[in-house]
Amino acid sequence: MGSTKKVLLVFLPSESGVDGAKSLYKENEGNAIFSWFNRSLRTVIKQSQFAIPPLSLMILSSIQVDGIEQTLCDMRFDEFPFDSQWDLVGISVQTGMARKALDLAATLRSRGITVALGGAHVTLFPDACRDHADVLVQGEAEDLWKEVLSDLKTGNLKPLYRSETFPDLSLTRPVSKSMLVKKRYFTTNLIQTGRGCPHNCDFCNVHVLNGHNLRKRNIPDVVSEVDRFRREDRRIFFFVDDSINADPEYAIELFRRLIPLNIRWFGQATTTLGQQHELLETFARSGCCALLVGIESIEPKSRSAHRKNQNRATELAGAIKNIRNAGISLYGSFIYGLDGDTLDTPSAILDFIDDTKLDVPGINILRPIPGTRVFDRLREEGRLLFDPLDITAYRYTFGQELLYSPKNIPLDDFIESYSELTRKIFSVTNAIARGMAAPSAKTAVMLFNLFYTHLYGLSRKDLQFQKSRDPQEKSILPYAE
Repeated sequence: MGSTKKVLLVFLPSESGVDGAKSLYKENEGNAIFSWFNRSLRTVIKQSQFAIPPLSLMILSSIQVDGIEQTLCDMRFDEFPFDSQWDLVGISVQTGMARKALDLAATLRSRGITVALGGAHVTLFPDACRDHADVLVQGEAEDLWKEVLSDLKTGNLKPLYRSETFPDLSLTRPVSKSMLVKKRYFTTNLIQTGRGCPHNCDFCNVHVLNGHNLRKRNIPDVVSEVDRFRREDRRIFFFVDDSINADPEYAIELFRRLIPLNIRWFGQATTTLGQQHELLETFARSGCCALLVGIESIEPKSRSAHRKNQNRATELAGAIKNIRNAGISLYGSFIYGLDGDTLDTPSAILDFIDDTKLDVPGINILRPIPGTRVFDRLREEGRLLFDPLDITAYRYTFGQELLYSPKNIPLDDFIESYSELTRKIFSVTNAIARGMAAPSAKTAVMLFNLFYTHLYGLSRKDLQFQKSRDPQEKSILPYAE
């Protein structure tokens, strides 16, 4: 019998937000006191357990093949274990972190280690990744990864694993949390009930990656997983579906069956939930404490321009008030800088937040993600501020730089208006007030607002640096080391 094959699954940290919370530019780290404060706060943020585990790697690590031993490496917390011998290293690649992932792959391959690359970036851009890996896994990987592990065992790895169909989510596939270090995370209770999105927002790649049809897991399997997970971790649950209310009949049945389990949970939904009264009541009874909703824009022209058509702007405020009145706190995510936005939009956003009492407002800058329609359109219009031919030049940041030229607002004016908007929304006083006024999860609401108060301050500093550069040199710079 051959020896056991050792496989390492790797998750890379982002450069911004919860994982990063640092300036993008070396020039902005020149002040010693500011640099020390930033490093200290990054440590506090990490220790505050804002991080959640990488669900995709939890799913893959749960796949069992005799003779294969899998280990998970979350590089938000661990250094890469170069001192161990690995028969295969699998790296999940997101487009915003592609350069870092490909650099790691090159280092590993130079040491004779076989590398498999998968994830959203590989699925969308296999040709850009082919020369950087021994194995590519293209698409949703449940069935593919089992094939990879079986071929590794027999010594017959192929250069490409790709399925022409999506995995059947109705099959029972238990997810294990045995590889997670529980204390590192805000919670280890991540649950996915389905995949796919019926909508067509042009700035989103969910429907591109997972299809337009909603594919759902069997409700008994989800209930069983929740019951098993809560015995291992009594903390809050996070349902990671992009729109947990997308299929109201399914959601009502599922969450009615979860009521006896007496859990508390967060999730993501559309504001349409505010009009789905029976489902909203069921969510509240089943322990829903907070939801993230994608408001994106309150400007009808912007919603139309970017195909955000699943709810009307005139219905947004009423829907949000209904959800909060049901005892559920709301994180409302805006995108400022869409094609219908003007310099009057920030005032409208402020009025909307004041009217609806949103618990955690998120003020994002449009990220033209390669593989989305908005990326293609901005490229054709010559509005991108990074090289569209170099996919790895794209990077995700938490509103810390502009990657494109807004349609109706000069770049410098946009930076000033965005900075003023976030300065008015986020302060220590506002953070405390929102925490006290939140319908539920008051501590989490206050902590997120305090975290954003720092992070948006960092965003303003980086944006001002971008604004101060020569008009011909406002394209993005390499990350600060």
